[in-house]
Amino acid sequence: MLVPELIRRKRDGGELAAEEISELVAGIADGTVTDAQVGALAMAIVWRGMTKDERVALTGAMTRSGDVLSWQDAGVSGPVLDKHSTGGVGDKVSLLLAPIVAACGASVPMISGRGLGHTGGTLDKLEAIPGYDVAPSSERLRAAVARVGCAIVGQTARLAPADRRLYAIRDATATVESIPLIVGSILSKKLAAGLDALVMDVKVGSGAFLPDADSARELARAIVEVARGNGLPTAALLTDMDQVLGRTAGNAVEVRESIDHLTGAARDERLVEVTVALSTELLVLGGVFEQAGAARAAALRALDDGSAAERFAAMVAELGGPADLLESVDAHLPEAPVVRAVEPAEPGRVAAVDVRAVGIAVVGLGGGRARETDAVDHGVGLTEVAALGERVGPGERPLAIVHARDEAGAERAGTELRRAFTVGDGSAQPPALVLEVLR
Repeated sequence: MLVPELIRRKRDGGELAAEEISELVAGIADGTVTDAQVGALAMAIVWRGMTKDERVALTGAMTRSGDVLSWQDAGVSGPVLDKHSTGGVGDKVSLLLAPIVAACGASVPMISGRGLGHTGGTLDKLEAIPGYDVAPSSERLRAAVARVGCAIVGQTARLAPADRRLYAIRDATATVESIPLIVGSILSKKLAAGLDALVMDVKVGSGAFLPDADSARELARAIVEVARGNGLPTAALLTDMDQVLGRTAGNAVEVRESIDHLTGAARDERLVEVTVALSTELLVLGGVFEQAGAARAAALRALDDGSAAERFAAMVAELGGPADLLESVDAHLPEAPVVRAVEPAEPGRVAAVDVRAVGIAVVGLGGGRARETDAVDHGVGLTEVAALGERVGPGERPLAIVHARDEAGAERAGTELRRAFTVGDGSAQPPALVLEVLR
């Protein structure tokens, strides 16, 4: 295999055979394809795309680049289910959904990723919890799911290793926004996890990787098509990302908001509704409930009666985190030393939000990565983020509260947030939360 010639053919719009894609993926996994070549190949795919057959071959090869889990003898209860999001700002749904679905009788081995570009990553959030092991062995993952019902972790060295390397290089080479690469990355991990069913949360709006509805719909259809072609029942929900999901964006601050929702200390209507809609679809798709009404009622009950909170606490303790996280959250989560409210230039109502710019502001604070080798500051971020239609200004709600490492960082973030929010005299109607369901 001459890697430069394969890259050249894809760059010029040619199609790669399944065998050639398998060889490339094997080289990505074992390191014989260099970082420069991986980046060039990713850019060629972004530029030229891939056919349906290439997408299927890429996803399959990435799945087979490492171990594929089996749950037959793991002692789990109920079907093995999972959810994945294409990424957004303030998207902490996974931290709520996994324990909710587990409390409803399913098993959830959730293989998650780190932040990409302007979006946050579930693993980065969980690493704000001291001691939490985001990279357990397959044996420890299986044991955790069997004992607790859910475990949110990253890829082990043996699980879809080609995707782990490609994922990091995509983040550093501006090659994130590619439907074939997104599909391959998502589904290789999910297929390798040995699932019975999957629900996808495909974000649409200014904070999504694919902001327009047509591109997001194309991605959702591609995911459902490739997943079902590999024997995995899958549905996709298109959900709104034209404003931050919930009231926080960052790592520790999002964990804190998630815990507040699980314990009942706080409830954001949009965050709860998206979480419950995805949980409902997944519980029906996985056969836990026959009717959506019963599945929705069970998901809300798990959130309200504390059973989801119990699952989350048990998961954290099982994977090395503090056993008293829910009771002593302030003692465990990191905090940033500089906290500043950001007021708008003029008072009024929030008419629009450039959510991508909000995410970039969090990255600028240190809450994300500009390069794959960058360390993440888990304590920085935003809280009390204003929603569409809300009044902001002195004496009312700020645009957000910045949690920064120093005064300079807080000042920069404040400037970026004022540019990201459009404030006027009119009223803005928030868009629908669930825009479409593809089954």
